[in-house]
Amino acid sequence: MRLKDKVAIVVGAGQSPGEGIGNGRATALTFAREGAKVLCVDRHPDSAQETVDLIAAKKGAAAPFRADVTKDAEIKAMVDDAMKRWGRIDILHNNVGVSLAGGDAELLAITEEAFDRCVAINLKSCILAAKHVIPIMREQKSGAIINISSMAVITTYPYVAYKATKSAMVAFTEQLAYQNAEYGIRANVILPGLMNTPMAVDTRAREWNKTRAEVEATRDRQVPLRRKMGTAWDVANAALFLASDEANFITGVTLPVDGGQSVQRG
Repeated sequence: MRLKDKVAIVVGAGQSPGEGIGNGRATALTFAREGAKVLCVDRHPDSAQETVDLIAAKKGAAAPFRADVTKDAEIKAMVDDAMKRWGRIDILHNNVGVSLAGGDAELLAITEEAFDRCVAINLKSCILAAKHVIPIMREQKSGAIINISSMAVITTYPYVAYKATKSAMVAFTEQLAYQNAEYGIRANVILPGLMNTPMAVDTRAREWNKTRAEVEATRDRQVPLRRKMGTAWDVANAALFLASDEANFITGVTLPVDGGQSVQRG
């Protein structure tokens, strides 16, 4: 019960189509298992409800909330809903992000529409959520914000908008950390590496007209640790640590969860 009596908002707690479990859903389930009350936010209400049902089946506490997190008014409504239900917000977990699914491409092929969409989903949503949560956390003199970026920040990722927005998320998280440390608020960012999630694997299988097994094999070969991708539970467990009091003296940190990919050189 490492999050006992805490209230968490997990943005992107639903599930992309495909096999397995995504980072957002795994994190919502993990937070609830450890005692948190979780607002499961997703633009697809049915998917958010599925996550809530999974939590309820294990006797956890959760509620769904439908929001388009590129809209300021809907993010404010999300925060207001959590406060109305539970009276405080201890954890904000920003998990949403798109690349290929948002139309991302290499520089000479990217369209203005796709670029704007990726910026709104990946970066704008994260900033707006913090904007509405920070005043509450400052009043409480406590809080933890965890942003999910990507190893694309420090590797040779080919698509423009994802790399740029996820890099900006790291800088924004550092800014959150130093501007809010005096209020007892911590902010950290996770860089997932190659993960076996529906968004990462099934989306590429569809886009590239390959089987899921082919995409899995290609990605597995690139991971130094056991030549096997990580899972959403690896990201969720890292987020649990950063959200918990065990990380009480950790803020402004960028944490790779990548099976050793970031230590390769050359």
